[in-house]
Amino acid sequence: MATNKSTDARVKELRNEDPLSGEAGSHPVGVGVGATLGGAAAGALAGAVGGPIGAAVGAIAGGVAGGYAGKAVAESVDPTVEIDHWRGEYANRPYYDESRDFAEYEPAYRAGLEAYDPAEPSTWEVREAAAKKCYAATHPDAPLTWAEARPAAQDAYTRVHNNCCSKPR
Repeated sequence: MATNKSTDARVKELRNEDPLSGEAGSHPVGVGVGATLGGAAAGALAGAVGGPIGAAVGAIAGGVAGGYAGKAVAESVDPTVEIDHWRGEYANRPYYDESRDFAEYEPAYRAGLEAYDPAEPSTWEVREAAAKKCYAATHPDAPLTWAEARPAAQDAYTRVHNNCCSKPR
């Protein structure tokens, strides 16, 4: 049976596969951020106790531990799944303008997702400024103004906030 290359590529995209292992749920950004922050913190602590060699050893150990912590935080929100949800749902939302397609709303949804911090879940009102800043920084040429994009960003933020906060800890 012949396979459809575009379907195979779409499945791979939705699975968010790790490029090395092929496992679903790759979160390289979360791992990288965790490794960087963990390495810096552990390196500073070890440097204070063990000098330069202690700092180097601490940075490596902290990077590994931080990478695992970052992966755990990143896995609480799967942007691939979230964007796929909004791709199918955006036309049903009250702010939807039929003259616009999903590509015009997608940056707003991504900004809402980026604003969510699973380590410190807050209300939209607290995190809206972060979403607005993300939208402006990552999509300076976006077709929607912030006022037009805001409801979509809030929708995305609220969805992940509700999903993450309702999970047992």
